[in-house]
Amino acid sequence: MYPPQSPPPPPPYTYVPAPLPLPRPPRRWWQHPALIITALVVLPPAGIALAWTSQWERTQKILATVLSGVWFLIPLLSDAPKETGAEGKAQPAAASAAPAPSSSPPPSPTPTPTPSAEPQMPSTVGRPYAQAEKTVEELIDGDLKALSAYADVTLPADHGTWLVCFQDVTAGSRLVAQSAAPVVHLVAPDTACPATPGTDLRPKPAAPEPAPTTAAPTTAPEPDDDGTGGSGGGNVSYKNCTAVKAAGAAPIHRGDPGYGRHLDRDGDGVGCER
Repeated sequence: MYPPQSPPPPPPYTYVPAPLPLPRPPRRWWQHPALIITALVVLPPAGIALAWTSQWERTQKILATVLSGVWFLIPLLSDAPKETGAEGKAQPAAASAAPAPSSSPPPSPTPTPTPSAEPQMPSTVGRPYAQAEKTVEELIDGDLKALSAYADVTLPADHGTWLVCFQDVTAGSRLVAQSAAPVVHLVAPDTACPATPGTDLRPKPAAPEPAPTTAAPTTAPEPDDDGTGGSGGGNVSYKNCTAVKAAGAAPIHRGDPGYGRHLDRDGDGVGCER
Protein backbone atom coordinates (compact mmCIF):
# COMPACT_ATOMS: atom_id res chain seq x y z
CA MET A 1 0.00 0.00 0.00
CA TYR A 2 1.04 3.53 -0.71
CA PRO A 3 1.52 5.92 2.17
CA PRO A 4 -1.19 8.70 2.51
CA GLN A 5 -0.45 11.93 0.67
CA SER A 6 -0.92 15.32 2.29
CA PRO A 7 -3.29 17.84 0.62
CA PRO A 8 -1.76 20.56 -1.46
CA PRO A 9 -1.24 23.87 0.26
CA PRO A 10 -3.87 26.59 -0.40
CA PRO A 11 -3.05 29.26 -2.92
CA PRO A 12 -1.80 32.53 -1.51
CA TYR A 13 -4.50 35.19 -0.56
CA THR A 14 -5.00 37.76 -3.21
CA TYR A 15 -6.68 41.14 -2.21
CA VAL A 16 -9.42 42.19 -4.56
CA PRO A 17 -10.64 45.78 -3.98
CA ALA A 18 -14.41 46.46 -3.78
CA PRO A 19 -15.99 48.13 -6.79
CA LEU A 20 -16.34 51.87 -6.43
CA PRO A 21 -19.88 53.33 -6.52
CA LEU A 22 -20.94 54.90 -9.74
CA PRO A 23 -20.70 58.65 -9.67
CA ARG A 24 -24.06 60.44 -9.36
CA PRO A 25 -25.10 62.57 -12.31
CA PRO A 26 -24.67 66.30 -11.81
CA ARG A 27 -27.64 68.06 -10.18
CA ARG A 28 -29.60 70.39 -12.40
CA TRP A 29 -30.89 73.78 -11.24
CA TRP A 30 -34.49 72.55 -11.07
CA GLN A 31 -33.39 69.72 -8.77
CA HIS A 32 -32.23 72.08 -6.04
CA PRO A 33 -33.96 71.13 -2.73
CA ALA A 34 -34.85 74.75 -1.88
CA LEU A 35 -36.58 75.24 -5.23
CA ILE A 36 -38.50 71.95 -4.92
CA ILE A 37 -39.71 72.72 -1.36
CA THR A 38 -40.83 76.21 -2.40
CA ALA A 39 -42.74 74.75 -5.37
CA LEU A 40 -44.36 72.12 -3.10
CA VAL A 41 -45.74 74.91 -0.86
CA VAL A 42 -46.63 77.57 -3.44
CA LEU A 43 -47.65 75.42 -6.42
CA PRO A 44 -48.12 71.81 -5.23
CA PRO A 45 -48.66 70.17 -8.67
CA ALA A 46 -45.38 71.62 -10.05
CA GLY A 47 -43.57 70.85 -6.81
CA ILE A 48 -44.64 67.19 -6.91
CA ALA A 49 -43.38 66.87 -10.50
CA LEU A 50 -40.02 68.40 -9.56
CA ALA A 51 -39.73 66.15 -6.49
CA TRP A 52 -39.99 63.01 -8.61
CA THR A 53 -37.30 64.28 -11.00
CA SER A 54 -34.96 65.10 -8.13
CA GLN A 55 -32.22 62.90 -6.64
CA TRP A 56 -34.17 62.33 -3.41
CA GLU A 57 -34.78 58.86 -2.02
CA ARG A 58 -38.05 57.16 -2.96
CA THR A 59 -39.35 57.48 0.60
CA GLN A 60 -38.69 61.21 0.58
CA LYS A 61 -40.49 61.60 -2.73
CA ILE A 62 -43.59 59.76 -1.45
CA LEU A 63 -43.66 61.80 1.77
CA ALA A 64 -43.27 65.08 -0.14
CA THR A 65 -46.09 64.09 -2.54
CA VAL A 66 -48.54 63.24 0.30
CA LEU A 67 -47.86 66.40 2.30
CA SER A 68 -48.06 68.68 -0.73
CA GLY A 69 -51.30 67.01 -1.91
CA VAL A 70 -52.95 67.52 1.49
CA TRP A 71 -51.80 71.15 1.50
CA PHE A 72 -53.30 71.61 -1.97
CA LEU A 73 -56.70 69.99 -1.11
CA ILE A 74 -57.37 71.80 2.19
CA PRO A 75 -58.48 75.12 0.59
CA LEU A 76 -60.63 73.26 -1.97
CA LEU A 77 -62.51 71.24 0.65
CA SER A 78 -63.12 74.13 3.04
CA ASP A 79 -66.14 76.47 2.62
CA ALA A 80 -65.71 79.67 0.65
CA PRO A 81 -65.17 82.62 3.02
CA LYS A 82 -68.21 84.79 3.48
CA GLU A 83 -68.13 88.51 2.88
CA THR A 84 -67.73 90.42 6.09
CA GLY A 85 -69.88 93.40 6.88
CA ALA A 86 -67.02 95.84 6.32
CA GLU A 87 -66.26 94.43 2.85
CA GLY A 88 -69.94 94.41 1.91
CA LYS A 89 -70.31 98.04 2.93
CA ALA A 90 -67.11 99.09 1.19
CA GLN A 91 -68.45 97.91 -2.18
CA PRO A 92 -71.56 100.17 -2.23
CA ALA A 93 -69.46 103.02 -0.91
CA ALA A 94 -67.06 102.67 -3.83
CA ALA A 95 -69.96 102.41 -6.26
CA SER A 96 -71.61 105.53 -4.87
CA ALA A 97 -68.34 107.45 -5.15
CA ALA A 98 -68.00 106.55 -8.84
CA PRO A 99 -70.55 109.00 -10.38
CA ALA A 100 -69.39 112.57 -10.80
CA PRO A 101 -70.90 115.11 -8.40
CA SER A 102 -73.69 117.23 -9.82
CA SER A 103 -74.85 120.69 -8.87
CA SER A 104 -78.40 119.61 -8.04
CA PRO A 105 -78.89 117.81 -4.72
CA PRO A 106 -79.77 114.12 -4.95
CA PRO A 107 -83.45 113.28 -4.50
CA SER A 108 -84.38 112.32 -1.02
CA PRO A 109 -85.06 108.61 -0.65
CA THR A 110 -88.67 107.58 -0.38
CA PRO A 111 -89.36 106.51 3.19
CA THR A 112 -90.19 102.86 3.43
CA PRO A 113 -93.48 102.34 5.27
CA THR A 114 -92.92 100.47 8.46
CA PRO A 115 -95.45 97.82 9.40
CA SER A 116 -97.88 98.86 12.08
CA ALA A 117 -96.99 97.65 15.52
CA GLU A 118 -100.59 97.87 16.71
CA PRO A 119 -102.14 94.49 17.51
CA GLN A 120 -105.22 93.24 15.72
CA MET A 121 -108.43 91.96 17.26
CA PRO A 122 -108.61 88.16 17.07
CA SER A 123 -111.78 86.21 16.35
CA THR A 124 -113.27 85.13 19.68
CA VAL A 125 -116.70 83.94 18.51
CA GLY A 126 -117.41 80.38 19.63
CA ARG A 127 -114.60 80.34 22.21
CA PRO A 128 -114.97 80.28 26.03
CA TYR A 129 -114.73 83.71 27.62
CA ALA A 130 -111.68 82.77 29.75
CA GLN A 131 -109.73 81.77 26.65
CA ALA A 132 -110.83 84.84 24.69
CA GLU A 133 -109.95 87.15 27.59
CA LYS A 134 -106.46 85.67 27.89
CA THR A 135 -105.85 86.10 24.14
CA VAL A 136 -106.91 89.76 24.17
CA GLU A 137 -104.92 90.57 27.34
CA GLU A 138 -101.77 89.23 25.65
CA LEU A 139 -102.28 91.71 22.79
CA ILE A 140 -103.20 94.87 24.71
CA ASP A 141 -102.84 96.07 28.25
CA GLY A 142 -106.54 95.99 28.98
CA ASP A 143 -109.52 93.81 29.85
CA LEU A 144 -112.23 92.24 27.74
CA LYS A 145 -115.69 93.44 28.74
CA ALA A 146 -118.40 90.76 28.84
CA LEU A 147 -122.17 91.19 28.54
CA SER A 148 -125.00 88.70 28.33
CA ALA A 149 -126.28 88.08 24.82
CA TYR A 150 -129.85 87.77 26.17
CA ALA A 151 -131.52 90.80 27.72
CA ASP A 152 -133.41 88.73 30.32
CA VAL A 153 -130.39 86.63 31.40
CA THR A 154 -128.06 87.98 34.09
CA LEU A 155 -124.37 87.32 33.59
CA PRO A 156 -122.97 85.46 36.65
CA ALA A 157 -119.73 86.44 38.37
CA ASP A 158 -118.02 83.25 37.19
CA HIS A 159 -118.66 83.24 33.45
CA GLY A 160 -115.32 81.87 32.24
CA THR A 161 -116.97 78.86 30.59
CA TRP A 162 -119.66 80.91 28.81
CA LEU A 163 -119.27 81.03 25.04
CA VAL A 164 -118.80 84.17 22.96
CA CYS A 165 -121.63 84.81 20.48
CA PHE A 166 -120.83 88.36 19.33
CA GLN A 167 -117.89 90.76 19.51
CA ASP A 168 -118.23 94.52 19.02
CA VAL A 169 -114.74 94.90 17.50
CA THR A 170 -114.47 93.13 14.15
CA ALA A 171 -111.79 90.46 13.86
CA GLY A 172 -108.68 91.88 12.18
CA SER A 173 -109.33 95.47 13.33
CA ARG A 174 -106.54 97.32 15.10
CA LEU A 175 -106.60 97.36 18.87
CA VAL A 176 -105.41 100.44 20.74
CA ALA A 177 -104.55 100.03 24.38
CA GLN A 178 -105.87 103.51 25.30
CA SER A 179 -109.30 102.98 23.71
CA ALA A 180 -112.32 101.43 25.37
CA ALA A 181 -112.13 97.73 26.15
CA PRO A 182 -113.57 95.41 23.49
CA VAL A 183 -117.03 94.03 24.32
CA VAL A 184 -118.21 90.47 23.79
CA HIS A 185 -121.69 89.00 24.33
CA LEU A 186 -121.90 85.60 26.00
CA VAL A 187 -124.36 82.75 26.36
CA ALA A 188 -124.34 79.91 28.84
CA PRO A 189 -122.95 76.55 27.68
CA ASP A 190 -125.42 74.42 25.69
CA THR A 191 -127.44 77.57 24.87
CA ALA A 192 -127.97 78.74 21.31
CA CYS A 193 -126.92 82.23 20.35
CA PRO A 194 -129.69 84.76 19.59
CA ALA A 195 -130.11 86.44 16.24
CA THR A 196 -128.99 89.80 17.68
CA PRO A 197 -127.62 90.86 21.07
CA GLY A 198 -130.24 92.00 23.57
CA THR A 199 -132.90 89.47 22.53
CA ASP A 200 -135.08 87.92 25.26
CA LEU A 201 -134.41 84.25 25.87
CA ARG A 202 -137.98 83.77 27.12
CA PRO A 203 -140.27 86.11 25.11
CA LYS A 204 -143.01 87.72 27.19
CA PRO A 205 -146.57 86.65 26.32
CA ALA A 206 -148.48 89.24 24.35
CA ALA A 207 -151.13 91.15 26.29
CA PRO A 208 -154.68 90.10 25.31
CA GLU A 209 -156.44 92.58 23.13
CA PRO A 210 -159.49 94.19 24.73
CA ALA A 211 -162.83 93.17 23.36
CA PRO A 212 -164.10 95.81 20.94
CA THR A 213 -166.98 97.83 22.32
CA THR A 214 -169.12 99.88 20.05
CA ALA A 215 -170.91 102.80 21.60
CA ALA A 216 -174.51 103.18 20.56
CA PRO A 217 -175.00 106.33 18.55
CA THR A 218 -177.31 108.86 20.11
CA THR A 219 -179.31 111.52 18.45
CA ALA A 220 -178.30 114.12 21.00
CA PRO A 221 -174.49 114.35 21.37
CA GLU A 222 -172.96 115.85 24.44
CA PRO A 223 -172.14 119.51 24.09
CA ASP A 224 -168.49 120.49 23.70
CA ASP A 225 -166.72 122.66 26.19
CA ASP A 226 -167.02 125.60 23.85
CA GLY A 227 -170.78 125.04 23.54
CA THR A 228 -170.72 124.49 19.79
CA GLY A 229 -172.26 121.06 19.84
CA GLY A 230 -171.15 117.49 20.39
CA SER A 231 -169.89 116.36 16.97
CA GLY A 232 -168.43 117.46 13.73
CA GLY A 233 -171.48 116.24 11.84
CA GLY A 234 -174.00 113.43 11.71
CA ASN A 235 -175.63 111.59 14.60
CA VAL A 236 -172.54 109.61 15.71
CA SER A 237 -170.97 110.21 19.09
CA TYR A 238 -168.31 108.43 21.17
CA LYS A 239 -168.11 108.28 24.91
CA ASN A 240 -164.32 108.01 25.05
CA CYS A 241 -161.24 107.17 22.97
CA THR A 242 -161.67 103.46 23.65
CA ALA A 243 -164.92 103.55 21.74
CA VAL A 244 -163.25 105.55 18.95
CA LYS A 245 -160.43 102.98 18.64
CA ALA A 246 -162.88 100.09 18.77
CA ALA A 247 -164.80 101.69 15.90
CA GLY A 248 -161.55 102.10 13.91
CA ALA A 249 -161.94 105.89 13.71
CA ALA A 250 -158.80 106.88 15.68
CA PRO A 251 -157.34 109.39 15.36
CA ILE A 252 -160.46 111.50 14.93
CA HIS A 253 -160.22 115.01 13.49
CA ARG A 254 -162.34 118.06 13.97
CA GLY A 255 -165.21 117.87 11.49
CA ASP A 256 -165.31 114.05 11.47
CA PRO A 257 -168.56 112.37 12.62
CA GLY A 258 -168.41 111.83 16.40
CA TYR A 259 -165.61 114.39 17.09
CA GLY A 260 -165.90 116.16 20.44
CA ARG A 261 -163.74 118.26 22.74
CA HIS A 262 -163.83 115.50 25.35
CA LEU A 263 -161.85 113.37 22.88
CA ASP A 264 -159.32 116.13 22.10
CA ARG A 265 -157.45 116.82 25.36
CA ASP A 266 -154.89 119.25 23.94
CA GLY A 267 -157.35 121.05 21.69
CA ASP A 268 -155.30 120.79 18.54
CA GLY A 269 -158.18 119.46 16.44
CA VAL A 270 -157.01 115.82 16.52
CA GLY A 271 -158.47 113.47 19.14
CA CYS A 272 -157.46 110.01 20.35
CA GLU A 273 -153.95 110.37 18.93
CA ARG A 274 -152.46 107.62 21.13
